[in-house]
Amino acid sequence: MTDRANFLFPHARYYGPVKPENLVFNANLQEFSQRINLISGLYSNGKLSPEESYQQIKTLWKQLKKSKKELGIGQDPFSQNDA
Repeated sequence: MTDRANFLFPHARYYGPVKPENLVFNANLQEFSQRINLISGLYSNGKLSPEESYQQIKTLWKQLKKSKKELGIGQDPFSQNDA
């Protein structure tokens, strides 16, 4: 069963700076990619309409952006943003 899961949902190694927030975001990004792949396959085979596909992808994108913001990825921790 593990081999099947690894085949269907492969995880790439992470090569960036090792910080907990980077590892979490990397996992979120890989899950996003896998779900987009699944939605694309369902759309290509006529199982999802273009509208349904778009809405699902839009929702996934918003979730990924929210996780990036919450984890502080790409932000300078020493900046003086008090505004």
